[in-house]
Amino acid sequence: MPRDSSLSSNPTIRTFAQGAAQSAIRPVANFLAPAVPVPTMTGKYKVYDEKNRFHVPNTKRGLGGRAVRVGFDASDANYNCTPNALDFPIDDLEKLEGDQLMNMAKYGSRLVADIGALAHEKDVITKATAALGAGTDSNFASASVDPVAVIDAAIIDVIKAARNGASVRVLLGATAWLRAKNNANVVKRLVANQKSSVASVTLDGFSKLLFAEPEVQMSLMVEDTAAEGLEDSISFLLDNAIIVFAASANPTTLDPSFMKTFRLDGQWMRPGSYRTEDDRGEVLKMDWSEDVEVTNSAAAKRINANDS
Repeated sequence: MPRDSSLSSNPTIRTFAQGAAQSAIRPVANFLAPAVPVPTMTGKYKVYDEKNRFHVPNTKRGLGGRAVRVGFDASDANYNCTPNALDFPIDDLEKLEGDQLMNMAKYGSRLVADIGALAHEKDVITKATAALGAGTDSNFASASVDPVAVIDAAIIDVIKAARNGASVRVLLGATAWLRAKNNANVVKRLVANQKSSVASVTLDGFSKLLFAEPEVQMSLMVEDTAAEGLEDSISFLLDNAIIVFAASANPTTLDPSFMKTFRLDGQWMRPGSYRTEDDRGEVLKMDWSEDVEVTNSAAAKRINANDS
Protein backbone atom coordinates (compact mmCIF):
# COMPACT_ATOMS: atom_id res chain seq x y z
CA MET A 1 0.00 0.00 0.00
CA PRO A 2 1.46 3.43 -0.90
CA ARG A 3 2.48 5.52 2.07
CA ASP A 4 0.22 8.43 1.12
CA SER A 5 -2.78 6.11 1.07
CA SER A 6 -1.92 4.64 4.48
CA LEU A 7 -1.51 8.04 6.12
CA SER A 8 -4.60 9.73 4.73
CA SER A 9 -6.86 6.82 5.64
CA ASN A 10 -5.23 5.74 8.90
CA PRO A 11 -7.82 6.32 11.68
CA THR A 12 -5.13 6.58 14.37
CA ILE A 13 -3.36 9.41 12.54
CA ARG A 14 -6.62 11.23 11.82
CA THR A 15 -7.75 10.97 15.44
CA PHE A 16 -4.35 12.07 16.75
CA ALA A 17 -4.16 15.01 14.32
CA GLN A 18 -7.62 16.21 15.25
CA GLY A 19 -6.77 15.93 18.96
CA ALA A 20 -3.53 17.84 18.42
CA ALA A 21 -5.43 20.60 16.63
CA GLN A 22 -7.90 20.95 19.50
CA SER A 23 -5.14 20.93 22.11
CA ALA A 24 -3.16 23.56 20.24
CA ILE A 25 -5.97 26.15 20.25
CA ARG A 26 -4.60 29.12 22.13
CA PRO A 27 -6.75 30.02 25.14
CA VAL A 28 -6.38 33.77 24.54
CA ALA A 29 -7.64 33.52 20.95
CA ASN A 30 -10.65 31.49 22.03
CA PHE A 31 -11.18 33.83 25.00
CA LEU A 32 -11.23 36.99 22.90
CA ALA A 33 -12.92 35.67 19.73
CA PRO A 34 -14.79 32.46 20.63
CA ALA A 35 -15.59 30.06 17.81
CA VAL A 36 -19.03 30.05 16.19
CA PRO A 37 -19.64 26.85 14.17
CA VAL A 38 -21.34 27.73 10.87
CA PRO A 39 -22.80 25.39 8.24
CA THR A 40 -21.46 27.08 5.10
CA MET A 41 -18.32 28.90 3.93
CA THR A 42 -20.25 32.17 3.59
CA GLY A 43 -23.28 33.50 5.40
CA LYS A 44 -24.80 36.37 7.35
CA TYR A 45 -24.08 37.66 10.84
CA LYS A 46 -25.33 40.58 12.89
CA VAL A 47 -23.07 43.57 13.39
CA TYR A 48 -23.85 45.86 16.32
CA ASP A 49 -22.55 49.40 16.79
CA GLU A 50 -23.61 52.75 18.25
CA LYS A 51 -26.47 53.06 15.74
CA ASN A 52 -27.51 49.41 15.59
CA ARG A 53 -27.88 48.08 19.11
CA PHE A 54 -28.95 44.67 20.30
CA HIS A 55 -32.62 44.53 21.33
CA VAL A 56 -34.39 41.65 23.06
CA PRO A 57 -37.52 40.85 21.01
CA ASN A 58 -41.00 40.40 22.45
CA THR A 59 -41.60 36.67 22.00
CA LYS A 60 -45.26 36.68 23.02
CA ARG A 61 -47.69 35.74 20.24
CA GLY A 62 -51.40 36.43 20.32
CA LEU A 63 -53.97 33.95 18.98
CA GLY A 64 -53.80 34.08 15.21
CA GLY A 65 -50.82 36.43 15.39
CA ARG A 66 -47.42 35.95 13.83
CA ALA A 67 -44.27 35.05 15.69
CA VAL A 68 -41.16 37.20 15.66
CA ARG A 69 -38.88 35.85 12.97
CA VAL A 70 -35.22 35.45 13.76
CA GLY A 71 -33.04 36.05 10.74
CA PHE A 72 -31.02 38.46 8.67
CA ASP A 73 -31.60 41.16 6.09
CA ALA A 74 -29.61 42.98 3.42
CA SER A 75 -28.06 45.35 5.97
CA ASP A 76 -26.35 42.51 7.86
CA ALA A 77 -22.72 41.61 7.24
CA ASN A 78 -21.32 38.55 5.48
CA TYR A 79 -18.76 36.22 6.97
CA ASN A 80 -16.42 34.44 4.58
CA CYS A 81 -14.48 31.50 5.97
CA THR A 82 -11.15 31.88 4.21
CA PRO A 83 -9.30 28.62 3.48
CA ASN A 84 -6.12 28.09 5.53
CA ALA A 85 -3.58 25.32 5.09
CA LEU A 86 -0.24 24.07 6.40
CA ASP A 87 1.95 21.22 5.12
CA PHE A 88 4.57 19.01 6.76
CA PRO A 89 6.75 17.13 4.21
CA ILE A 90 8.18 13.64 4.80
CA ASP A 91 10.86 12.69 2.28
CA ASP A 92 10.97 9.13 0.93
CA LEU A 93 14.73 9.05 1.63
CA GLU A 94 13.93 8.79 5.32
CA LYS A 95 12.55 5.32 4.57
CA LEU A 96 10.11 5.40 7.44
CA GLU A 97 7.73 2.50 7.88
CA GLY A 98 5.36 1.17 10.51
CA ASP A 99 5.72 2.79 13.94
CA GLN A 100 8.43 5.20 12.71
CA LEU A 101 6.14 6.59 10.06
CA MET A 102 3.31 6.85 12.57
CA ASN A 103 5.51 8.74 15.04
CA MET A 104 6.74 11.11 12.32
CA ALA A 105 3.15 11.82 11.29
CA LYS A 106 2.22 12.55 14.92
CA TYR A 107 5.26 14.81 15.27
CA GLY A 108 4.27 16.72 12.14
CA SER A 109 0.66 17.00 13.33
CA ARG A 110 1.76 18.68 16.55
CA LEU A 111 4.05 21.13 14.74
CA VAL A 112 1.48 22.12 12.15
CA ALA A 113 -1.33 22.46 14.71
CA ASP A 114 0.78 24.68 16.96
CA ILE A 115 1.82 26.99 14.13
CA GLY A 116 -1.76 27.27 12.91
CA ALA A 117 -2.98 28.13 16.41
CA LEU A 118 -0.26 30.79 16.80
CA ALA A 119 -1.25 32.40 13.49
CA HIS A 120 -4.89 32.42 14.59
CA GLU A 121 -4.11 34.08 17.93
CA LYS A 122 -2.04 36.81 16.28
CA ASP A 123 -4.87 37.47 13.81
CA VAL A 124 -7.39 37.77 16.67
CA ILE A 125 -5.28 40.17 18.76
CA THR A 126 -4.33 42.30 15.74
CA LYS A 127 -7.96 42.73 14.67
CA ALA A 128 -9.08 43.48 18.22
CA THR A 129 -6.54 46.26 18.77
CA ALA A 130 -7.21 47.73 15.33
CA ALA A 131 -10.95 47.91 16.07
CA LEU A 132 -10.47 49.54 19.47
CA GLY A 133 -8.03 52.20 18.35
CA ALA A 134 -5.79 54.16 20.72
CA GLY A 135 -7.86 53.50 23.85
CA THR A 136 -7.84 55.49 27.10
CA ASP A 137 -4.63 56.15 29.02
CA SER A 138 -4.40 55.59 32.77
CA ASN A 139 -1.32 55.86 35.00
CA PHE A 140 -1.30 52.53 36.83
CA ALA A 141 2.03 53.43 38.47
CA SER A 142 0.41 56.26 40.41
CA ALA A 143 -0.79 55.74 43.99
CA SER A 144 -3.68 58.07 43.21
CA VAL A 145 -5.00 55.70 40.50
CA ASP A 146 -6.95 52.58 41.43
CA PRO A 147 -6.83 50.05 38.56
CA VAL A 148 -9.84 48.22 40.02
CA ALA A 149 -11.98 51.36 39.82
CA VAL A 150 -10.73 52.11 36.30
CA ILE A 151 -11.55 48.62 35.03
CA ASP A 152 -14.86 48.54 36.93
CA ALA A 153 -16.00 51.66 35.08
CA ALA A 154 -15.17 49.98 31.75
CA ILE A 155 -17.04 46.82 32.81
CA ILE A 156 -20.20 48.83 33.53
CA ASP A 157 -19.94 50.56 30.13
CA VAL A 158 -19.51 47.23 28.33
CA ILE A 159 -22.46 45.61 30.11
CA LYS A 160 -24.68 48.51 29.07
CA ALA A 161 -23.39 48.44 25.50
CA ALA A 162 -23.98 44.69 25.08
CA ARG A 163 -27.55 44.99 26.39
CA ASN A 164 -28.17 41.28 26.70
CA GLY A 165 -26.46 40.36 29.95
CA ALA A 166 -23.55 38.73 28.12
CA SER A 167 -20.56 37.76 30.23
CA VAL A 168 -17.85 40.38 30.49
CA ARG A 169 -14.22 39.32 30.21
CA VAL A 170 -10.95 41.13 30.84
CA LEU A 171 -7.77 40.48 28.85
CA LEU A 172 -4.54 42.04 30.11
CA GLY A 173 -1.30 42.52 28.26
CA ALA A 174 1.80 41.32 30.13
CA THR A 175 3.03 44.82 31.02
CA ALA A 176 -0.48 45.90 31.96
CA TRP A 177 -0.74 43.01 34.42
CA LEU A 178 2.67 43.80 35.95
CA ARG A 179 1.61 47.39 36.56
CA ALA A 180 -1.85 46.44 37.82
CA LYS A 181 -0.69 43.82 40.32
CA ASN A 182 2.08 46.08 41.67
CA ASN A 183 -0.18 49.11 42.08
CA ALA A 184 -0.36 50.07 45.76
CA ASN A 185 -4.16 50.23 45.76
CA VAL A 186 -4.48 46.74 44.26
CA VAL A 187 -2.06 45.26 46.78
CA LYS A 188 -3.94 46.99 49.63
CA ARG A 189 -7.27 45.66 48.37
CA LEU A 190 -5.91 42.12 48.10
CA VAL A 191 -4.40 42.21 51.57
CA ALA A 192 -7.74 43.34 53.00
CA ASN A 193 -9.67 40.81 50.92
CA GLN A 194 -7.43 37.92 52.02
CA LYS A 195 -7.16 39.13 55.63
CA SER A 196 -3.42 38.58 55.49
CA SER A 197 -0.35 40.79 55.62
CA VAL A 198 0.92 39.16 52.43
CA ALA A 199 -1.11 39.54 49.25
CA SER A 200 -1.20 36.71 46.72
CA VAL A 201 -1.54 38.71 43.54
CA THR A 202 -3.00 36.28 41.02
CA LEU A 203 -5.32 36.76 38.07
CA ASP A 204 -8.00 34.83 39.94
CA GLY A 205 -7.60 37.04 43.01
CA PHE A 206 -7.69 40.15 40.84
CA SER A 207 -10.91 38.94 39.21
CA LYS A 208 -12.58 38.74 42.61
CA LEU A 209 -11.85 42.42 43.17
CA LEU A 210 -13.61 43.47 39.98
CA PHE A 211 -17.31 44.18 39.48
CA ALA A 212 -19.23 40.98 38.59
CA GLU A 213 -16.00 38.94 38.99
CA PRO A 214 -15.35 38.58 35.26
CA GLU A 215 -13.09 35.98 33.69
CA VAL A 216 -9.58 37.42 33.51
CA GLN A 217 -6.73 36.22 31.31
CA MET A 218 -3.32 37.52 30.33
CA SER A 219 -1.76 37.53 26.86
CA LEU A 220 1.92 36.58 26.66
CA MET A 221 2.20 36.42 22.87
CA VAL A 222 5.24 38.26 21.51
CA GLU A 223 6.47 39.29 18.08
CA ASP A 224 9.78 40.34 16.56
CA THR A 225 9.28 43.79 15.05
CA ALA A 226 12.82 44.10 13.64
CA ALA A 227 13.41 43.91 9.90
CA GLU A 228 14.96 40.78 8.41
CA GLY A 229 18.71 40.59 9.12
CA LEU A 230 18.65 43.10 12.00
CA GLU A 231 18.98 42.37 15.70
CA ASP A 232 15.67 41.13 17.03
CA SER A 233 13.27 43.47 18.79
CA ILE A 234 10.83 41.45 20.85
CA SER A 235 7.64 43.02 22.17
CA PHE A 236 4.33 41.80 23.54
CA LEU A 237 1.38 42.05 21.16
CA LEU A 238 -0.85 43.58 23.84
CA ASP A 239 1.91 44.88 26.14
CA ASN A 240 0.31 47.61 28.32
CA ALA A 241 -3.20 47.26 26.87
CA ILE A 242 -6.25 45.96 28.75
CA ILE A 243 -9.34 44.90 26.80
CA VAL A 244 -12.66 44.76 28.64
CA PHE A 245 -15.25 43.11 26.40
CA ALA A 246 -18.53 41.20 26.14
CA ALA A 247 -18.40 37.55 25.11
CA SER A 248 -21.11 34.93 25.15
CA ALA A 249 -20.24 31.52 26.56
CA ASN A 250 -22.20 30.02 23.64
CA PRO A 251 -21.83 32.53 20.80
CA THR A 252 -24.00 32.52 17.69
CA THR A 253 -24.19 34.61 14.53
CA LEU A 254 -26.76 36.81 16.32
CA ASP A 255 -25.49 37.51 19.84
CA PRO A 256 -23.75 40.86 20.59
CA SER A 257 -20.30 39.57 21.60
CA PHE A 258 -17.36 41.83 20.79
CA MET A 259 -15.57 39.34 18.52
CA LYS A 260 -16.16 35.91 17.01
CA THR A 261 -14.34 33.34 14.93
CA PHE A 262 -16.69 31.89 12.33
CA ARG A 263 -15.50 28.40 11.56
CA LEU A 264 -16.96 25.64 9.40
CA ASP A 265 -18.65 23.18 11.74
CA GLY A 266 -16.46 20.13 12.32
CA GLN A 267 -13.79 21.39 9.92
CA TRP A 268 -11.10 22.73 12.28
CA MET A 269 -7.74 21.51 10.96
CA ARG A 270 -8.77 18.51 8.90
CA PRO A 271 -5.78 16.18 8.47
CA GLY A 272 -4.83 14.47 5.22
CA SER A 273 -1.85 13.70 3.02
CA TYR A 274 -0.70 13.76 -0.59
CA ARG A 275 2.34 12.86 -2.69
CA THR A 276 4.75 15.63 -3.65
CA GLU A 277 4.76 16.86 -7.24
CA ASP A 278 8.07 15.10 -7.97
CA ASP A 279 6.86 11.90 -6.23
CA ARG A 280 9.89 11.93 -3.89
CA GLY A 281 7.97 12.27 -0.67
CA GLU A 282 4.73 12.64 1.14
CA VAL A 283 3.11 15.70 2.69
CA LEU A 284 1.01 15.62 5.83
CA LYS A 285 -1.50 18.45 5.45
CA MET A 286 -3.91 20.40 7.64
CA ASP A 287 -6.80 22.38 6.15
CA TRP A 288 -9.33 24.65 7.81
CA SER A 289 -11.54 27.62 6.98
CA GLU A 290 -12.36 30.50 9.31
CA ASP A 291 -13.14 34.19 9.50
CA VAL A 292 -12.30 36.37 12.51
CA GLU A 293 -14.63 39.36 12.80
CA VAL A 294 -15.34 42.21 15.21
CA THR A 295 -19.12 41.95 15.57
CA ASN A 296 -19.81 44.59 18.23
CA SER A 297 -17.11 47.23 18.58
CA ALA A 298 -19.23 49.15 21.11
CA ALA A 299 -19.12 46.20 23.52
CA ALA A 300 -15.41 46.58 24.29
CA LYS A 301 -13.12 49.14 25.88
CA ARG A 302 -9.35 49.50 25.72
CA ILE A 303 -7.38 50.84 28.65
CA ASN A 304 -3.66 51.60 28.44
CA ALA A 305 -1.95 50.84 31.75
CA ASN A 306 0.82 53.42 31.54
CA ASP A 307 3.58 54.14 34.05
CA SER A 308 3.40 57.94 33.86
